Amino acid sequence: MTALQPHIDLNCDMGEGFGAWAMGNDIELLDHVSSANIACGFHAGDPSTMRRVVGVALERGVCVGAHPGLPDLQGFGRRVMQVSAAEVHAMVVYQVGALAAFAHAAGGALSHVKAHGALYNMAAKDRALADAIARAVHEVDPKLVLFGLAGSEMIRAAEALGLPVASEVFADRSYQDDGSLSPRGQPGALIEDVEQAVAQVLQMVRQRSVHSVSGKEVALRADTLCIHGDQPGALAFVRRIRSELDAIGVRVAAPASPVPHMNSTGDLHV
Repeated sequence: MTALQPHIDLNCDMGEGFGAWAMGNDIELLDHVSSANIACGFHAGDPSTMRRVVGVALERGVCVGAHPGLPDLQGFGRRVMQVSAAEVHAMVVYQVGALAAFAHAAGGALSHVKAHGALYNMAAKDRALADAIARAVHEVDPKLVLFGLAGSEMIRAAEALGLPVASEVFADRSYQDDGSLSPRGQPGALIEDVEQAVAQVLQMVRQRSVHSVSGKEVALRADTLCIHGDQPGALAFVRRIRSELDAIGVRVAAPASPVPHMNSTGDLHV
């Protein structure tokens, strides 16, 4: 029988408003998460929003992370773009550097980096793009934790550079048989029922697996759990999930230090 994991990070994508347009309930969500992934102006966000959300997150003891995406405000960074590894490297350095500056100005420091949307999903399967993101993060600050989809090329790219890494799972997304996320345009890709989300989370922390949309049980590692701040009902989701984690004795805590992983040969990698 698999032992219950003792702790998990609870992260949320936020700071995704822009100009006069607000998105999500960032300030209230910060009371319930341990890590905040803050948009850096490419897919969403702007300097004022970045400054405000970074400041409140640090005040509340929430770890601040950069959430770099593709340069696609109109498509919210969720449309695939034909970009080279060199372009991805440059855009990640640019965005991480910007968010790190706001954290520094607020008297804090950046803790982690998580790619957004299409860039995240592209790099999960494309090793060249994953290497470009990992290299960019490493060059900015090799102590930053890189969040990546559990079992993906992002995890392997981070491990190859010796970056601290956190395998990410999702409460509000369904999975394919290969462990990838279901495309957003596919029926059932988004989990909008809180009971279904809770059941998926509990399976992840108890059995270290998830059921795909076809019913296959897919093994995964869950270091950090994502709730999307822009989804309807995000606040209700995060409150309920945190309550359920507390009830079964799983502590919510950010990955403040390197997370050990098994590499492809089965050896422990730190």
